[in-house]
Amino acid sequence: MSFRDTSGQDQVIASSSAWVRWRWPVMVSAGVIAAAAWLVPTVWERWSAGQSVQLSRLSIATVERGRFERDIAADGRVVAAVSPTLYAAASGTVRYTVQAGHQVQQGQVLGALDSPELQSELAREKAKLQALTADFERARLDVRQQALLAEESLQQAGVDRDTAAIEHARMSQAFDLGVMPEIEKLRTEAVLKKAEFALQRARSDRDLQREGQAFDVDAKRLARDAQALIVQELQRQVDLLTLRSPVAGQVGQLLSTDTAFVVKDSPLMTVVDLSALEVEVQVPETFARDLAMGMPANIRGNGQLFEGEVSAVSPEVVAGRVTARVRFSGQAPAGLRQNQRLSVRVLLDARDDVLMVARGPFLEAAGGRSAYVVQDDIAERRAIRTGAVSIDRVEILDGVAAGERIVIAGTDSFDDAERVVISR
Repeated sequence: MSFRDTSGQDQVIASSSAWVRWRWPVMVSAGVIAAAAWLVPTVWERWSAGQSVQLSRLSIATVERGRFERDIAADGRVVAAVSPTLYAAASGTVRYTVQAGHQVQQGQVLGALDSPELQSELAREKAKLQALTADFERARLDVRQQALLAEESLQQAGVDRDTAAIEHARMSQAFDLGVMPEIEKLRTEAVLKKAEFALQRARSDRDLQREGQAFDVDAKRLARDAQALIVQELQRQVDLLTLRSPVAGQVGQLLSTDTAFVVKDSPLMTVVDLSALEVEVQVPETFARDLAMGMPANIRGNGQLFEGEVSAVSPEVVAGRVTARVRFSGQAPAGLRQNQRLSVRVLLDARDDVLMVARGPFLEAAGGRSAYVVQDDIAERRAIRTGAVSIDRVEILDGVAAGERIVIAGTDSFDDAERVVISR
């Protein structure tokens, strides 16, 4: 009789090799070593970085090659290239015959000034001119009368001299015949000399009188001419009391109310020449030195694009900006109004195949000498060299290649670290 045991359940197991026994530990260890080899450089890079910044706080742009256009974009306002202002020529009451917005032609009467003082002064000066003119004419008449008297005296002296000469000749002949004493001959000789002296004196008096009378007439004439200039100037001022349009265009503004009293040199109204419109823009001082007359420009407004060019650049900087004017190429478009806002883009430079990146605060922060180049999740500072700058692009001369990425904004939180981790 046998006893029950577990012999029926036992199985013979063949002995296994060492690889079979240690393969799983070895494989796990190898995986750990491989993971460590892959993670350690990354961890080291992150550990060696000086800062860690969230990606959402940064702006990153890719360096690319393409057409680089250096331009200036600004908002401008429409101004009239010719917009004269009429001023009061004298104190008085102004009366308008037009209103703001009326179309006017050159020379058209726009109103008038009533200045009794100026008109009264003109009347007085005209009367004085008439008196001086009469004096001048009277002086000329006196000169002619005195010239006749002087000529008569000269002729009388000549007659007396001829009479004395005849008498002296007769006495000389009688003395030679012995019928006349010598004393009579000497008497007639003295009379002849006296007559010759009187003739010479009459001739000198006539010449001196002519010269003196010419001076008197010239003085009268100059006084009359000077008064005529005064009257002419006053007449010009009186003519300016009638307000006339200097150009063909449109009345801009009435700078004083109708029938109001204004003082001399007060502005009265403006007239806008709508055929010569320009756009006035304010350009930042940093771009003003590159701005020059004749540069092409694009003007956008009223849903249209117009061609233009820079017509003037102010030499003065005010509040960090320079005023420039852009005129339309050809005739100004219809429908524009004074002070209307338009967008202006002035092209300063255009080149192809230029390495460039989007413009950002990094340019001012580092002065264009360095930038943070992004590789994977690490931003590393690298020395670069920049060139021309436009509104939205920066030319890269050296330091980075096309396709690399640069942190263009947000570097103020890097604290000048050489390497920064970008966390997501």
